[in-house]
Amino acid sequence: MATRTDGRRGYAAGDARRERILHIAMQEFAENGYRGTSLARVAERAGLSQPGLLHHFRNKEQLLVAVLELRDRRDAERFLGPDGSAPVGRAMLDALADLVEHNSRTPELVRLFAVLTSEAVTAGHPARAWARNRYAHVRARVAEAFRAGAAEGQFRPDLDADSYAARVVALMDGLQTQWLLDPDNIDMPALFRAEVADLLASLA
Repeated sequence: MATRTDGRRGYAAGDARRERILHIAMQEFAENGYRGTSLARVAERAGLSQPGLLHHFRNKEQLLVAVLELRDRRDAERFLGPDGSAPVGRAMLDALADLVEHNSRTPELVRLFAVLTSEAVTAGHPARAWARNRYAHVRARVAEAFRAGAAEGQFRPDLDADSYAARVVALMDGLQTQWLLDPDNIDMPALFRAEVADLLASLA
């Protein structure tokens, strides 16, 4: 007869297997893109049959969504405070600089983001809605932080928060692409911090 302990062990093993699948899928999507990734290959690397993989994720699209959600959760954990609140004003720019620094040590995640957002511009791509919603959400969060900073007197009151938010996001993504292509010559964290310093000087 199965015991409660056996059940807990079964759930733990299932969770561990799911995490392993997500980690492997993250690597595959980063290396091969969505259309170039094979469920059979993910299953093989995870030590599962393809039906075993489909027990956890019904199809490749569901697996992609789970991978993207995991990546976003990891970013949010590093950017948001312990209470879930976002930093504002100069603290927000400092937090973004810290995130860029962290990203420079996780090229796999940066590559995943760059590959999938590039693919997502094509019609019908399963990450298209995620990419559009994510950009809208990030721009809104950063713009809100700029407005809060202006209200606190950290920035000049007439700044165009939405425009500055779009520029900061474009800077982050543009540097990521250049760094991925030429990591030996592009110091992503240093360049981002230098641009932030220039931005702060212009907003004083």
